[in-house]
Amino acid sequence: MGNMNSDIRKTNSFFLILMYSIVILFAILAAYPIFWVIMSSFKTTQEFMTSSKLALPIRWFFKNYPLAWKDANFLMLIFNSIFYTAVTVISVIILSFMAGFAFAKLPSKLTPALHGSFIIGILITLQCIMIPLFLLIKTIGLYNTRFGVLIPYIGIGLPLGVYLATEYIKGIHNEIIESARIDGARYLRIFWKIVLPMAAPVATTVAILTTTGTWNEFMLINILVAADNLKSVPLGMYMFSGVMATDYGKQFAALVTGMLPMIVFYVIFRKQITKGVSAGAVKG
Repeated sequence: MGNMNSDIRKTNSFFLILMYSIVILFAILAAYPIFWVIMSSFKTTQEFMTSSKLALPIRWFFKNYPLAWKDANFLMLIFNSIFYTAVTVISVIILSFMAGFAFAKLPSKLTPALHGSFIIGILITLQCIMIPLFLLIKTIGLYNTRFGVLIPYIGIGLPLGVYLATEYIKGIHNEIIESARIDGARYLRIFWKIVLPMAAPVATTVAILTTTGTWNEFMLINILVAADNLKSVPLGMYMFSGVMATDYGKQFAALVTGMLPMIVFYVIFRKQITKGVSAGAVKG
């Protein structure tokens, strides 16, 4: 019996070491590209071309950042990205959970058709709607406007938001809503005071997905705006792949500047992100 327990402990230790080794390997593979981009951003273009691409900077060149910041006007780009992301996230959460509350707790004959029209949006890829969406936005006079960017962003975020909200709210007991109705509360008050607070975990999940998706979105805004004062951070980084394609120092500095807000977002809200993803799973 003692030898068997010893063998079991050795086997468990082996698998534990193996799992940790795999996790550490994947962590290195995920972190090294970020480290490499940061290190390359402190190299001059000449050094990047003549020295080893994997070597640390011989002479740390810090001017890439102010030069890239000035050339791309990153202050304006970051403001635009924050504006687009904040408005989209708030709108998607409110509209998704209002629709989810109606679909889950206020069913009617139109519920299956309306709910299905939202859910089918999950299956439609962005590439399929780019040209029709561009023509529609241009026809109604919203091309090159902030409103013309926000409407597609919100519409794209709604299908998944409505699905998650509906499935989660279905798990809220009907007795809670019925008790509030008996006390004289209207449905709008029930939504704000009871349903939305109870659905906070999945709302966090929707907010996380919408934030990362909106901040990193490139294809739509690239065809919906042409004015420099309406562009976002991804478009600012794309500028360095054109006429400045050989200025690698500025390219990497621009990439780091574009990545930094998302890294800061994760560092600040890492606990909420972990709780939101785990607790925001669909309730059965």
